[in-house]
Amino acid sequence: MTDHSFDLVVLGGGSGGYAAALRAAELGKSVALVEKDKVGGTCLHRGCIPTKALLHAAEVADLTRDAAAVGIRATLDGIDPAGVRAYREGIVAKKYKGLEGLVKARGITVVTGEGRLEAGPAVRVGDDLYRGTDVILATGSYSRTLPGLEIGGRILTSEHALELDEIPRSAVILGGGVIGVEFASVWRSFGADVTIIEALDHLVPNEDVTLSKGLERAFRRRGIQYSLGVRFQSATQTADAVTVTLEDGKTFTADYLLVAVGRGPATAGLGYEEAGVVIDRGFVVTDERLRTGVPHVWAVGDIVPGLQLAHRGFQQGIFVAEEIAGLGPVVIPDNQIPKVTYSHPEVASVGVTEAQAAEAHGADGIVAYEYNLAGNGKSEILGTSGIVKVVRVKDGPVIGVHLIGDRVGELITEGQLAVGWEAHPEDIAPFVHAHPTQSEALGEAFLALAGKPLHAL
Repeated sequence: MTDHSFDLVVLGGGSGGYAAALRAAELGKSVALVEKDKVGGTCLHRGCIPTKALLHAAEVADLTRDAAAVGIRATLDGIDPAGVRAYREGIVAKKYKGLEGLVKARGITVVTGEGRLEAGPAVRVGDDLYRGTDVILATGSYSRTLPGLEIGGRILTSEHALELDEIPRSAVILGGGVIGVEFASVWRSFGADVTIIEALDHLVPNEDVTLSKGLERAFRRRGIQYSLGVRFQSATQTADAVTVTLEDGKTFTADYLLVAVGRGPATAGLGYEEAGVVIDRGFVVTDERLRTGVPHVWAVGDIVPGLQLAHRGFQQGIFVAEEIAGLGPVVIPDNQIPKVTYSHPEVASVGVTEAQAAEAHGADGIVAYEYNLAGNGKSEILGTSGIVKVVRVKDGPVIGVHLIGDRVGELITEGQLAVGWEAHPEDIAPFVHAHPTQSEALGEAFLALAGKPLHAL
């Protein structure tokens, strides 16, 4: 057995883990990064990046199909699954190579192998022990399933769906959250018949109901079917198909069933509880500064209760590295972290929903304004419809920004600044948005809330 000593040992090389390692090294710390697979984690290799590459390929397919509408003669001859896969894997390979170079340039020691937390604090990998003045737990998440629903054959998780070497003719998707909606969008663009099953009353149920209803309307127009408000009961499969039964007895049959019911924290069997870390329903319990109950042991990313987003992992990893260095970084609450669903159309939000705002401030204490993208020139050029919704405290700051429409994910950072800086619409209204851009739609909403609408009544 060999002992190794570092200022910081990070267990897990995904978004939160490698962000912490990079920032700590930048601050002069010696860092060991323990990862059993590839640095970059789920987001780079099996999640954010490859799925968004698929979504771009799907967008190209839709644009080709509809090219005649803008005077371009083009035909879609079909989808080449091998070509799409090569494109997707090429993107991932380039990003991975760049990340490897960055980690090497910062002088970070990458340890390949399965790590286990031990007292000290330390991380054991095989016969070697990596002791850190501080240890950060960043072991990420895995695709959940439901009791009695076994993954395999024609019943897939998102990781398996990425590896399919064919385009399904039909698919049932269990779960109408971000992952389910994005795969529904891709497969429909590629020509599949798709049905989403969501036990709650709306698609993307964590979003403002205006966005949920808007997405449901858009999906109906696209021919994406969905069942809402009835729970899953069972699934059976043959060599050729999967049949899903709901609690009301209704059945759906398709080539594949994608299980997209969320992600669970990857904390089991890693020595956390034995080392004194408190676990609640699989998640690591921390205080607001991401300290566990064990001195010098921290946790970041998907294993910490809250939004399971790669950019939240980045933010928390940077935060903890700076906290260890004594810089006293500012805590960013989850409701100030933007969320984007990269479907067609996209859904993006930051802050609180109108319902949450009314609960906190009273229905008479808030004002919500909706601007229709039909009035936005660039959206008309792009051929997208949608809504910009801004929620403010009456005579007070903006506390929620909610968007639906193609490419609106690129606008949400302005919403984040407005919410995070507690800006009043009157403060923002004088700033001019370039014309024609979709960002003008946000500007119009701020103008209206400031009492001086321009392209709206």
